[in-house]
Amino acid sequence: MEYLHRLILTAARQVKIKFMDIQIGKDIENRERRIDFLKTNCDAIEKKGYMKQFTPGQLQQMKEHLSETAIEINDLLEEKKEMMAVFKEKLKPLTEEKKELLSGLKNKARYTSEECYKFIDTDAREVGFYNEDGELIESRPAYADELQRRIFPIGKTGTND
Repeated sequence: MEYLHRLILTAARQVKIKFMDIQIGKDIENRERRIDFLKTNCDAIEKKGYMKQFTPGQLQQMKEHLSETAIEINDLLEEKKEMMAVFKEKLKPLTEEKKELLSGLKNKARYTSEECYKFIDTDAREVGFYNEDGELIESRPAYADELQRRIFPIGKTGTND
């Protein structure tokens, strides 16, 4: 066995393998024989990661696949955009309703606009606004023009006096 190994080494050196040639054993077409040649003539075998070049055919195939993938991604993004617009329209009224509900819970009341009834108390010099349920919703000091409106105050008691 040792003799055979030396014989192969001598034959390989006669082929004149230069140190750091770009290709070694490429002229051996049989893959198994090329691997055997490389094994017997190397100093050590190590597991090593490296960048293996693609063939022109593989590169062309990858470019075609890339363009197909880019088109598919673009189509999906367009579909996503359309669906997002649909969802946004569906969410809009719900979001508004949520805002109103949160505001109501926070303030423990809701804003409303309705006819209110203004009463001026000239004696207390105040103005009060009442809603249709008869609840005082706002009071403030009376303005001067509100107090001068009546020259002769008519005492209203709420009865048919």
